[in-house]
Amino acid sequence: MKILIINGPNLNLLGKREPEVYGSTTFEEYFKELQGKFKEVELTYYQTNIEGELIDKIQEVGFSHDGIILNAGAYTHTSIGIGDAIRAITTPVIEVHISNTYSREDFRHVSHISPAAKGVILGFGLQSYDLAIRSFENK
Repeated sequence: MKILIINGPNLNLLGKREPEVYGSTTFEEYFKELQGKFKEVELTYYQTNIEGELIDKIQEVGFSHDGIILNAGAYTHTSIGIGDAIRAITTPVIEVHISNTYSREDFRHVSHISPAAKGVILGFGLQSYDLAIRSFENK
């Protein structure tokens, strides 16, 4: 099974950014844990702060992978283009958020990705990624 994790803006600052919300572990550290836990899964990881690069990556792998796990960060609430890119591909996408977006500011209650995603996992910290990988195992 081939799964790509795509992280959007500011997620490169995990471990430093608002540790009370996002924790103190970097994504790179957590990704190594995921690779160790899911040895039978070919896991890759991509991060960018640029919306167009997120769309390009979704289109690039959207016909060749078994799954995409997408944390589009703040673009979740603003990007119609990312939602359209997900609708255009055949690879299923799981939307993931580290925090419970519904317990935060009102603007974070709207997702332009959720209607196009296979499912949404939020509020379980970094474990949200683990749950998303497991969801692909249980097709």
